[in-house]
Amino acid sequence: MTVAGLVSALLVGLVVGALGRLVVPGRRTAPLWLTLVVGVVAALLGTILARLVGVAGAGFRLQDVLVQVGLAGVGVVLVAATAGRSDSA
Repeated sequence: MTVAGLVSALLVGLVVGALGRLVVPGRRTAPLWLTLVVGVVAALLGTILARLVGVAGAGFRLQDVLVQVGLAGVGVVLVAATAGRSDSA
């Protein structure tokens, strides 16, 4: 993993983590730090997945960023939608 890949994953994860809170309707029970961390981890996993699939190249590539954004978005929305829920019936 190159430095550019790590930096892009970090930036994408932070941005998607912050924006992910805006997409989920209702009261936000997940703390901001949790959505940011999930965004960063998912974006890093997106970089690894992009390399395994073969869409990532040397340096900064659009395909790599799209995979990062996709995974980070899904991760943040899942955490923001489910954090703090108690299913006591």
